[in-house]
Amino acid sequence: MNYASPTWRTFSAAPHRMMFLAGAAQGVVSIAWWLSELLGRYAGAWLPPAWSIPATWAHGFLMIYGFFPFFIFGFLMTTYPSWMNGAKVPPRRYVPAFLLLAGGVPVFYLGLLAGKPWLVAGVAAMLGGWGVALYALFEVLITARHPDKLHPKITTAALAAGWLGLLAYLLWLATGNGLFAVFALKAGVWFFLLPIFFTVCHRMIPFFSSRVLDGYEIVRPKSALGVMLACSYGHGLLEILGWNAWLWLFDLPFLAQALYLSWRWQLRRSFQVRLLAVLHIAFAWLSIALALYSVQSLLLLASGGQIAILAYAPLHALTVGLFASMVLGMASRVTLGHSGGELKADGATWALFLGFQATALARVGGDLPPAGAAAGYFYLLAAAVWLACFIPWFAKYAPMYWRPRSDGQPG
Repeated sequence: MNYASPTWRTFSAAPHRMMFLAGAAQGVVSIAWWLSELLGRYAGAWLPPAWSIPATWAHGFLMIYGFFPFFIFGFLMTTYPSWMNGAKVPPRRYVPAFLLLAGGVPVFYLGLLAGKPWLVAGVAAMLGGWGVALYALFEVLITARHPDKLHPKITTAALAAGWLGLLAYLLWLATGNGLFAVFALKAGVWFFLLPIFFTVCHRMIPFFSSRVLDGYEIVRPKSALGVMLACSYGHGLLEILGWNAWLWLFDLPFLAQALYLSWRWQLRRSFQVRLLAVLHIAFAWLSIALALYSVQSLLLLASGGQIAILAYAPLHALTVGLFASMVLGMASRVTLGHSGGELKADGATWALFLGFQATALARVGGDLPPAGAAAGYFYLLAAAVWLACFIPWFAKYAPMYWRPRSDGQPG
């Protein structure tokens, strides 16, 4: 690698360039691998290898810790300085973090075939990169003098929880104790990802809306963050304990909060501006997911734990509907804004985002009762549509990460 080349200097000029490219690549590679597994499992297209760990646990890891974090770190390393009027994250922090995180992922893939020692090495590298990135953000947090640090405090704490989840996964690989894997996957969703996505939405959706909608009133109640933290951590703890019949105690108040915010943030008006609408649409999936979780939980309670007809539909409404859709929407916006382009979702971006909603619908639909024996085909469809949308998105946006800004500005 030629670190003196103009391409490298451009690519490493800002943290979002490096992190977003790795995340975009993972958005293709991780689902392509998962589709290959599904083709063998449900279509009999080939005989998948004997992976060194269960494929579903590898899939969960790759999505929670090998896909979303690249976009999260790239975004927060860009926004922390502006949120708090703090110092920019220097290359000496984000470049090593990127190299360790991005280097650990292919080693993990290799370990799926070559054995657990390679998996351990890959996860250990990612754990190191995560620690470097987290330290860089914590450095901005503690040195900035801005009086309001509520949002970055929450996201920093969630990143620390994510580091613990990644450590738990490493301990599972090293010891074989399944409790570590359960904690890693459950905590990854409820202690790490959801607090970060909700907090970013709470901070940015009203702000972006106020910039483009006339007469828009910013509604950003701090109490919503308290409700989110209590309900997200409460839900996650109950899932870890296996008390799924009682999840509604946290999901119903969280649902009421999410619906209230979608209404006050003016979901309907957001369709006047496509680049804004993608964020509102993604956030609306939170209400759908919590509604499904509530129904599932209440059915479990009423049936004494015997009826769980929605299976993983609520989880994928959250992870694909909210998290992945928000990644597409927010990453498109950040990439356009920091490449010198116009902050406008063109026809292709809008079509890809709307098409991606079919991914969430197909994956959720596969676990609903009407799918029945055809559930596997819904899973295949969801993975195929994901790639049909994400590959063109990659082709459109990835080159912006190694090309100079079109307006000639640095960064």
